[in-house]
Amino acid sequence: MPRTGRAVVAHGQDFEIREYPVPDPEPNTILLRQELAGICGTDLHNWQNGFKTEILLGHENVGIVEAIGDGVETDYVGNPIKEGDRLIFAPGTDYGGYGFQWNPDEAPHFRGGFADYMYLTYPNTCYMKTNATPEVAVLTEPFTVGVHAVMRGEIKLGDTVVVQGSGAIGLVTVACAKLSGAGKIINVGGPAGRLELAKKLGADVTIDIEEITTVEERTEHVKAETPRKEGADVVFECAGFLPATPEGLGYTRRNGTFVEVGHFVDMGSIDFNINQLLMRKNLRVEAIWGSRYEHFVRGLPLLEKSDLPFADMVSHQLPLSKVEDGFKALDGGYRLDGETAIKIAVRAEE
Repeated sequence: MPRTGRAVVAHGQDFEIREYPVPDPEPNTILLRQELAGICGTDLHNWQNGFKTEILLGHENVGIVEAIGDGVETDYVGNPIKEGDRLIFAPGTDYGGYGFQWNPDEAPHFRGGFADYMYLTYPNTCYMKTNATPEVAVLTEPFTVGVHAVMRGEIKLGDTVVVQGSGAIGLVTVACAKLSGAGKIINVGGPAGRLELAKKLGADVTIDIEEITTVEERTEHVKAETPRKEGADVVFECAGFLPATPEGLGYTRRNGTFVEVGHFVDMGSIDFNINQLLMRKNLRVEAIWGSRYEHFVRGLPLLEKSDLPFADMVSHQLPLSKVEDGFKALDGGYRLDGETAIKIAVRAEE
């Protein structure tokens, strides 16, 4: 009898587990047995808006090679791979993306990470073997966003850096800024549990938005931590909330750099004073869109070798049947089972 596996199908704000036949890999494809898949802020924002049609989610993934199709011998960088190896992969390809898949009932089904299996079927998929633990490896995709952001920000040794937001993208950006030689890192976010981890990942100063509640107060606190109280050399907006952008521009010193990182979902528009916040400060403004294969090649070795406590970011691991609990926790206070939720990952095993 052909074996089946489970996959989570989202529609509106509801989730349903369906059974699908598990494919035998065609030539040049790989079947993974899923270990962990992270719930991304992009998933959350789309869920908040409600999915208009059925979709398979989960694009932050790590899994074990279950079966290999003919023609597959090495990973993207040339390392030999075999059944039993642990792989991460880039969700975006030139032929389609994993984890944002409409029409879930169409074969080959397993194209989203909230499932028992993942079928790497698109040509030229960037998959890489790793010796990292699942809790670290599952962070590869968000970590590459931090890598991309910091490369675009062009941090110089000794720069004063502000990171807005202490979710997963904010935290990995803190870590990447530290690895890039920032002299001082200020993280503006919350709640307190996330800020504690930010310090372990490289933040020198944290500013809790639940305690310092106005833009004016936060700006004063940020500037007080910068040379001559003139503002930061580089500011990364990783919170993904509209008011954070003009606030972050206000943190940036004259001739500084502002990098927009957090708006992967269209959250609408906002007014700000272009003359005061951009022109008069002679700013360089950058914006990134996800990451590319280059950032996976650069980022994975850093995750594998770093002494930073990346695994601590995975605060919760939920079975497939509890995926809705993870979305609701991230939507309402960032707490789950009485603990601060940082990165919530979904596992195949119940």
